[in-house]
Amino acid sequence: MRGSAMPELIPITETIGTEVRGIDVTGRISDHDFERIYRAWIDTTILLIRGQKMTPAQQVEFTRRFGEVLAYTRSRFNADDHPEILVLSNLTRDGKPIGSAYSGRVWHSDGAYLTDPPTGSMLYAREIPPVGGDTWYGNMYAAYDALPVEIKDRIADLKVVISRVQSRPYNYPDRPPPTAEEREEWVDVAHPIVKVHDVSGRKALYVGGNVPWRIEGMDEEESRPLITFLQEFATMPRFTYRHRWQVGDIILWDNRSAMHMATYYDDVNHRRLMHRTTLAAAR
Repeated sequence: MRGSAMPELIPITETIGTEVRGIDVTGRISDHDFERIYRAWIDTTILLIRGQKMTPAQQVEFTRRFGEVLAYTRSRFNADDHPEILVLSNLTRDGKPIGSAYSGRVWHSDGAYLTDPPTGSMLYAREIPPVGGDTWYGNMYAAYDALPVEIKDRIADLKVVISRVQSRPYNYPDRPPPTAEEREEWVDVAHPIVKVHDVSGRKALYVGGNVPWRIEGMDEEESRPLITFLQEFATMPRFTYRHRWQVGDIILWDNRSAMHMATYYDDVNHRRLMHRTTLAAAR
């Protein structure tokens, strides 16, 4: 019977991710087996589970095993009857989009502009284009571990100032500038450049992608080259993995230790439908 055997945990690359084989996420997963899966997620930053068929309700239920589920952004794109699910899609209904056609096409951590960012997200592929729409993931544990000692010492107590207003033209160059109301609401937030994971205790880089954030207490001439170096270092090929989606794929990433980036697809001629759930806090 599917799901009755012990799940098999296979490294995706040498530095990032675990593929979980031999489970049906809609069936019973014992506490022992789930603990192995949970630990692999914490240790390797992303989980991949292929060939799954789950309803929105089942996705919410499975996500909830990893922690509290919340809807934290773009409520107009929440799934019908399931506000915990964010719809990422180019499909329309009655001439209106049912989801966000694209987002996150720069390296980023979700909700970095929040005082308490989400701890993780689960993305489920329901329809995919024949090419494109891949997602990149990067292991920020591994990036931190590989830094030279002198850089680790230099950044140990530094904080990066994350400006949602300043990030807007880099993340969404086709959108209008922030309104006066948004500028007032989107206050800057500072986070440690080196974050200590609340479960594993390991250190991870927290530097975003190519957005020109600044380091607290530094002038721009000193801050810019350091933050640029860290951002480019963190996304070197040895720390990253490009996932080419198949229908039925699930990826759960740990937002405390991974960055990710969406890629383009032909959203005029091809369909894409993804469902995302988000974790508010650790178990």
